[in-house]
Amino acid sequence: MRFFQILLLSLTATLPALGQAAGPTPAPLPNDPAAILAEAAPFYDFNDPAMKPWHLKATYQLYDEKGKPTEQGTYEYWWASPKVYRSTWTRPSATHTDWDTADGRHEYVGTGEALKYFEHQIQSSLLSPLPTAADLDPGNGRLDLQSTSAGGVKFPCVMLVPPMPKQFGSQIVPLGLFPTYCFDPKQPILRMNTSLGAVEVIFEKIVKMQGKYIARDFAFSRDNNRLLSVTVDTIEGIAATDPALTPQSEAQVTNPGKAILSAGLAAGMLVKKVAPYYPQDAKSSRIAGTVVLKAVIGRDGAIYDLHVVSTPSPSLAAATLWSVSQWQYKPYMLNGQPVEVETTINVIFSLSG
Repeated sequence: MRFFQILLLSLTATLPALGQAAGPTPAPLPNDPAAILAEAAPFYDFNDPAMKPWHLKATYQLYDEKGKPTEQGTYEYWWASPKVYRSTWTRPSATHTDWDTADGRHEYVGTGEALKYFEHQIQSSLLSPLPTAADLDPGNGRLDLQSTSAGGVKFPCVMLVPPMPKQFGSQIVPLGLFPTYCFDPKQPILRMNTSLGAVEVIFEKIVKMQGKYIARDFAFSRDNNRLLSVTVDTIEGIAATDPALTPQSEAQVTNPGKAILSAGLAAGMLVKKVAPYYPQDAKSSRIAGTVVLKAVIGRDGAIYDLHVVSTPSPSLAAATLWSVSQWQYKPYMLNGQPVEVETTINVIFSLSG
């Protein structure tokens, strides 16, 4: 991915300034991909009980399919403990707030249109940008350690490769095709990741906050077009009793946890479908089959998260991820309340003739 390397090149100018402190030069990161992620994990644990209550406010810019700016919005996050926190998105066409309370309840308020996929990703990119324990389960694939160079700097990158047929799984997968995490070569600082097979997220102006790394600027891009950019304006301490952490009177209580739906039932709730393109390399190689995805559908019917479970080839997975991320479903109702849904999505590629 040439764009992948071009974006990394833009980071090299600021690389020496990151994490500077008096003392010896940091040792290079380990050569084992699991060890790299383990070394970085404590610096991105924003549910650490040792943290003091805090609040973050950011502004973000949405872009259209041609990379032109559209609406602006604000994202805010309040945290008092691993059980008590709040997230709020606000822009002219949509508002959405989630509260999690000490007694385990989840409440929300929303107006206007559903948040877009990448708006949801603001929170995960800021507060949980590394793969989860489930992602790292050996049964869900393998970890590849590759590197990419830009401006004379070699960036170690860890890629999560899902299960594939033996004839593909034994081959080297192009860097960035599956979820990839690229780090500062001397410190466990995340500089870039990829998602959906083609979307790059660059993290810049990284600072330490209560011993954790957080990017003051980051942006989502695809094919040289920006999708969303974010600037963190303020990070400040708050009281554990901050009024913002108390749900508003009109907030609705949602059922805890997620509903589990079969692929067939979820397909019946689909109201907007973007068909994936058939990559030319797969066609030329006569590769067909089913890409299996694990998805989380939000209370608003939008896709929140996507992971590849299995795929006939890397390029089919990449095409599928980008298309399915734009799908929209009817909200799933349980006891009269919308709930998140975890489901499986099967996308079939077949060759004619």
